[in-house]
Amino acid sequence: MASNEDSQQVSTIKAHKSGGAGVKSATVAAVGLIAATTLLAGCGSKDAIPADGAYQGNSGESMAAPSSSTSAGSAGNDAKAQDTGKYRDGTYNVDNQPDPSGKDTIDVTVKVAQGDITGVTVVGHTSNDISKKHQAAFIEAIPGVVVGKPLKGLKVDKVAGASWTTQAFNDALANARTQASVQ
Repeated sequence: MASNEDSQQVSTIKAHKSGGAGVKSATVAAVGLIAATTLLAGCGSKDAIPADGAYQGNSGESMAAPSSSTSAGSAGNDAKAQDTGKYRDGTYNVDNQPDPSGKDTIDVTVKVAQGDITGVTVVGHTSNDISKKHQAAFIEAIPGVVVGKPLKGLKVDKVAGASWTTQAFNDALANARTQASVQ
């Protein structure tokens, strides 16, 4: 297969044979090809994230949440802690839990009694108006979804259309389970 440079040389040679108008056409075509190649070069970036929450569909794509999160709670942040399935009563905080976009975070407070969630508070942190709308709808709806449910294994589906906030909340629940676990 001929390279782009070989193709451009062939086009230029053909253009020289056909006269001055052909040279201009070939030059314009070559410049267009270079411009198109330059513009398309960044399209395949694996780090592309829709700006301003413009992505609203579900094409089956998934994005892993960033691995860094900060947590603090009454159980502390023990590096050896794991979810044992048995939980101490108490209030557990997960602060700055990132959503899959990596741009927005939520703070989650989960109250646990006898293994069940007895209360939940979520505070959203975003500067984007669309994300604020989704987080606000999620924050209003989430207590009705999780209060009274067992903490063990709880994972919620998309709540109030806020898929990224829901994922961040599920990650915060996993963190809260680790904090609350009786080791």
